[in-house]
Amino acid sequence: MYTIGAFAIILDDNSKMLLCLRTDKNVWNLPGGKVEIGESPWAAVIREVKEETGLDVKIKRLLGVYSKPEKPDIVFSFLCQPVSGKLTLNNEAKDLRYFSLDEIPENTLSKHVPRIKHYFTQKDELILMEQYDNGVEVSAYSKVRNNDIK
Repeated sequence: MYTIGAFAIILDDNSKMLLCLRTDKNVWNLPGGKVEIGESPWAAVIREVKEETGLDVKIKRLLGVYSKPEKPDIVFSFLCQPVSGKLTLNNEAKDLRYFSLDEIPENTLSKHVPRIKHYFTQKDELILMEQYDNGVEVSAYSKVRNNDIK
C-alpha cells in the first residue's frame, strides 16, 4: 500500500526557498508531510505548511510527482505562496530559514535536494520521477511541459 506525501517550495522576495530544520532529526527539509486518509495532496500541503511554519499558503501550481518505489511512496511537490501568518518555531521545526540554491545545507534530506534543484533549473516543466534509496539521484526521469498535459 502506498503512502502519499505533499511538500511545498515557498520563496521569499529574493527567490530563496524556505527549509525547516526538524526537531526529531538534525536534517533540513521542505515544509510538508504525509497526506492523511480522506485528504487530498493539495489540502495536505496547506495543512502541513501551517503546522510546520505558521504560514498560510495558497498553491500556485504542481511542480512534480515523485515515486519512491522502495518505500512505496508517492510525493507531490507544489509551488506555494504565503498569504498570511508568520514564521513560527514549533514541535516539528526548531529552525526555519530561507536559502538560495547554492546555500542548501549539507544535512538537507537527500530526496529533497533534487526536487529543489528541479524547481530552480526547470521552472516551466512538470517533473515525473522515480527516486531510489541507492544514493544521490534517480531512475526513469521524465519531464512534461505543463501545457502538454491533456
